[in-house]
Formats: sequence, C-alpha cells, structure tokens
Amino acid sequence: MKKRNQAIEALPGSGIRKMFNMAQKMDNVISFSLGEPGFTAAEHITRAAEDAISRGDTHYTVNAGILPLRQALSEKMKIKKGVEYDPESEIMVTSGGVEALYLTMKVLLEPGDGVLMGAPYFSNYIGQIGMCGAVPQIVPLKEEDGFRYNVENLRNAVTDKTKLLLINSPSNPTGSVTDEKTLREIAELCVEKDLYLLTDEVYQEFLYGDAKYFSIATCPGMRERTVIVDSFSKTYAMTGWRCGFALGPSEIIGDMVKIQENVVSCVNTPTQYAALAALNGPDETLQIMSRVYGENRRLIMKEIGTMPGLSMVTPEGAFYAFVNIRQTGMTSEEFAVKLLKEARVVVVPGSAFGAAGEGFVRISYVCSPEDMAEGLRRIRKFMESL
Repeated sequence: MKKRNQAIEALPGSGIRKMFNMAQKMDNVISFSLGEPGFTAAEHITRAAEDAISRGDTHYTVNAGILPLRQALSEKMKIKKGVEYDPESEIMVTSGGVEALYLTMKVLLEPGDGVLMGAPYFSNYIGQIGMCGAVPQIVPLKEEDGFRYNVENLRNAVTDKTKLLLINSPSNPTGSVTDEKTLREIAELCVEKDLYLLTDEVYQEFLYGDAKYFSIATCPGMRERTVIVDSFSKTYAMTGWRCGFALGPSEIIGDMVKIQENVVSCVNTPTQYAALAALNGPDETLQIMSRVYGENRRLIMKEIGTMPGLSMVTPEGAFYAFVNIRQTGMTSEEFAVKLLKEARVVVVPGSAFGAAGEGFVRISYVCSPEDMAEGLRRIRKFMESL
C-alpha cells in the first residue's frame, strides 16, 4: 500500500482524551478533566432548535451562517468586545471554535510559515498548525510571571518565517488573563513585525477578581490584521451543539467561507437558530455557571494552598487551575495516572499542553460543588499518603 499523509499520521493524540478514556473503565470517579460546563443549554435555547425542526428549517443555509445570527453577533460583539463587524462580510458561523481556528490558519498560513505562540497551550493548536504545514514557534510562559505573555520574549522569538501570532486569553490550561497594557504591547509588536494575529477568546465570559477583558482589535493598526475566535460552547453550555464564530477582515473571512463550503457546507441549521436564541435570550444560565465556577475556584485555591507538595498560581479566568506537582518527583503523566488509579480522580497531565506544562496538572473546576469538594478531599488524602 502507498503511504498515507505522513504529516497527519505524525499528529499527536490528545493527552486530555487519554485520561478521560482511561477513567471510563473505572467506577466511582470524580472527573476534573474535560473543559466542558457541568450544565446543559437553557430551555429557550433547546426550544429554538426544536421549533426550527418543527417548522422545517432543516435545510442548507448560506455557508457563512444565517444572516439573523450574524446580525445578532454583530450587535452582541459590539457590546462585549467593543469592535463593530459587518454581518454581511466580516462574520462567519463555524462548527465550534476549533473550526474557526483551523479555517483562519488555513487561510493565512503556507507550508513553512511560523506561528508564534505561548506555552503551555491548548493542545489542538499544535495539530492544526501541523495540518497547515506550518511550524510552531514556542515561547514558554513562566509560572513566576503568572503564565502571562512576556512581550520581549515574543519579540526575540520572531524570525523572517513568522507570519502569525496566536494568543489565548483567558487561557486554557493556565487560567491566566492578558491585561490591557500587555495586549497593547503585543499589538505594537504585530504592527512592527507585520504579523497577523489570531486571538482565541472562547473563555471571555469567565473572569474573576480584578481581571478585565480588553479587545486587541481596538488597538491602532490591528483590526485589519486580527481574527477573533469565539464560541457558544462555554458561554451557553453548548459544547455538543458545535457552534462557534469568527470576526475579522472581509478578505480573510471571505476565504474562510470558501473553505467552509468545501468542508462542512454550513453549521447545522437548528443549531444556528439555537445560537440566535442564546444571543437574544436571558443569561441566567451563564450567571449561574459563573457563580458556581467562582465558588469552586475559591475552594480549590483554599484547598490546594494547604495540601503538602502542591501549589498553584491564582487563575484569573476560564475555569482551570494549573497545579504545580514538582515536589512529588513524578512526571505529570505519572502523577495523573497514579491519582486516577489510587484516588479515582481524573486530572490532565501538564505535558498534554506542551513541554512547558511538564511538572503541572490541569484541574477543570466545572463540576458540582459537591463533586469539587469530594475530589479535593481525595486529592488531599492521596498527597498525604505519598
């Protein structure tokens, strides 16, 4: 048989899914693994999809998504992000945020181009960069800096191959949030070096303490070189509905729509009407999620801070704690597997998020307060036994 695509064959599997799959074979497990809200979509969202099916709105839509949804996104994002985008030409609806990320890279990158990015990073970034034939240019984000971007380190990593800077704030897996001052410095770097910017903002709604959102697209010279990716998955507890979106210059979005036509045609129609209802309806579920996650965050900070051998940087956003386990002397995967087998608690080894994540594990705190407390009790008992 002739060889398959060697680049695709070489893509790494998900370290997140590896732990999740191991846990499926066990009983009495508390899972802190997947970044999935422990809630379901609100009733008015589900009802909108049912209504679309009932009235026969189950056919193809235009590739970019139904216009009412793009118009609602334009209005909502003007409020949320402080940037106005034309619903006709600068907004498209995608099959989740991950498709929006991939389509952006596919439009912007050619084989050999460099993608500058911080690490630890969302593991799908590496796979998507590889699928484009591009090269990741990794800049470690240090624990002592709160896992925030150091702009001088980014600047020093730029080469003549660098075309795209990829940022993620609030961050998966570290929970760090990039402040306005740093974002303005990143914007200046992009303009100076003539880089495109891809900003992954799917956790925008989950901010804690003094952390605030600021859109880098509002900085001078940035709107024309920036693509913003966001999603309904985390904000509206719609992970399985697969609905995300991209905001950006018309020429980039237009090319992304061409690819969408050749890959999925369009996002499934009832989901688009559900997403429209999510934007136009009440936000009670989001408010409840934010409150629960905030309580879980406070609990995990309190408990991890008093456990032997563990420490963590205070997460400012998203719903992840990135916990330092170096004092145990184990690798992050050894720790995660041992914790699962002995304490029936699932965490994700930091190595799943690149080499810079080694020595850490990610805890997703989206479960119920009861499961959160029980999982932390088990971790404490496990650490005391080491």
